[in-house]
Amino acid sequence: MKTFIISFSLLLLFISPFHHCDAQEKQLSPLDELPPYITRLTTFGQRADWSHDGQRVLFIEKTFGDVYEVDVKTKALRPMTHHYFHEGYTRALYLNNGDILLSGARSFNADDPWPSRSEKNAELWVLKSDLSAKPVSLGEKCSEGPAVSRTQMRIAWTQTNKIYLASIEYVDGAPTLTHKQLVLDAKNLDFKCNLETQNFRPPDENGIIFSAYDYRGGEVMGVNIETGKVVDYSNADNQYDEPEGIFPDGQYTLAESDRHVSHGLEFKGIQYIDIHKLKLDGSGQYERITHFNDYPGWKATNPVVSDDDRFMAFQYAKYGDPAGVGRGILILDFEKLAEANSK
Repeated sequence: MKTFIISFSLLLLFISPFHHCDAQEKQLSPLDELPPYITRLTTFGQRADWSHDGQRVLFIEKTFGDVYEVDVKTKALRPMTHHYFHEGYTRALYLNNGDILLSGARSFNADDPWPSRSEKNAELWVLKSDLSAKPVSLGEKCSEGPAVSRTQMRIAWTQTNKIYLASIEYVDGAPTLTHKQLVLDAKNLDFKCNLETQNFRPPDENGIIFSAYDYRGGEVMGVNIETGKVVDYSNADNQYDEPEGIFPDGQYTLAESDRHVSHGLEFKGIQYIDIHKLKLDGSGQYERITHFNDYPGWKATNPVVSDDDRFMAFQYAKYGDPAGVGRGILILDFEKLAEANSK
């Protein structure tokens, strides 16, 4: 017994220093040191969207997964797509009437999943808010994310590098697209890029904010629906800029950007992004909102602003995660952020 005690004590002498060393060398994540203006809403999920009353957040469980709704106050989860079989979704957005616009393919192959996210297969659907039936197809394919109007039953989407606009009307209770029009064709631009619709620009929504991928590293741009005039708002070389959530006054958008590490000199790209606030006046005026990328291996992505201008929902991710993939949803309080910045 005495021999065992001595041996055990010696063992502790060997183990304890290594254990202490591991604790010291362990790198903290941004989740370990969240500022007072950011709270964690879920431990999984991606691509958040605010309900129009600001009480709930819609999100995708994972790429090609189910859709959930979470109550912001109680954090109670409500599955939105469990009442029928499907092949998984890549987008879910609240329409103006509370119904849900979905994007997802009719088939899915786990051995080769990414074609289900492509514009050849990802299809737009409308799911009734009461979850009384399966979603109804709108008969259109969509490249990445569609844009949804806050004030009207209108959507915009990209297909074959063209941006389209249409209204959603209900005929005998079934949603259908009407008044479809072409807004922008990339081949008519004087530079080469790949388009993705992002948001209607408030308050009059006569413009659409879009991503111009592969041009100057990636640019935040807008197109006037009536005139077709295109404006470059980020206007920065060798810098990744992608618009996401837009503010209700239409004066600013949130953008994923690597500008805090690239400074326009060395392109870093999508694995080094954080969330920035960009003024939509062509000045290129930015304000950094999150600092997740200050922690090695982490980034903050896919922000969206509540209709009352008070909160931002966004997701956290790690280096190497594909674009749009998230590991959980967080909420940022803009008023508390302003208080923290004023100190």
